Amino acid sequence: MPVKKKRKSSGQAGDESGLKKCKISSYCRSPASNKVISGEEHFSSKKCLAWFYEYAGDDEIVGPEGMEKFCEDIGVEPENIIMLVLAWKLEAESMGFFTKEEWLKGMTSLQCDGTEKVQSKFDFLRSQLNDISTFKNIYRYAFDFARDKDQRSLDIDTAKSMLALLLGRTWPLFSVFYQYLEQSKYKVINKDQWYNVLEFSRTVHADLSNYDEDGAWPVLLDEFVEWQKDRQAS
Repeated sequence: MPVKKKRKSSGQAGDESGLKKCKISSYCRSPASNKVISGEEHFSSKKCLAWFYEYAGDDEIVGPEGMEKFCEDIGVEPENIIMLVLAWKLEAESMGFFTKEEWLKGMTSLQCDGTEKVQSKFDFLRSQLNDISTFKNIYRYAFDFARDKDQRSLDIDTAKSMLALLLGRTWPLFSVFYQYLEQSKYKVINKDQWYNVLEFSRTVHADLSNYDEDGAWPVLLDEFVEWQKDRQAS
């Protein structure tokens, strides 16, 4: 399953393990032309607010149960909605969808006041993930989105889960890198390491033949290459 961590929100009670799995990252705002809605379907802030309260608790925060219901209502598995929410958060100026203010800001930006309108945005949001520059912004934002706000690094389990979501289907070496992380000494991944993993995945061949040992790669990746070459030689 994806990341299961607490979101630091004041006033939110109870187990929040389900909240993180319904979250994700951001990038640059899309053109206004992508948000055009037909005349009879104008966005209604009143309707949007009423929609928010279908999922919010007494503390006016959409918690784990509310997010799971939201995922179910829009027809997206929690592990898949993470990628969409990362896109949403960029679309909504890096705001989340959990407090009333965040929900209204995000949904107003998307011009969504109900389930069908959110569903109509899926193709557009998914298309953003295929844009190299946009995906880079999403990937970078995911680091700050997923880490505990009082920490400067990602714990290794969170990092592995986020990497699986972001790179698991596109990077040929991902499964090998995941195995490396599982047996490595590393307990956290810092921002520089996180950024360089994406660059590595885009520029280094699957057989590691073009890896420059004298390059400015972080030690984490030097050690991964050494580990993998030792495996191949054995």
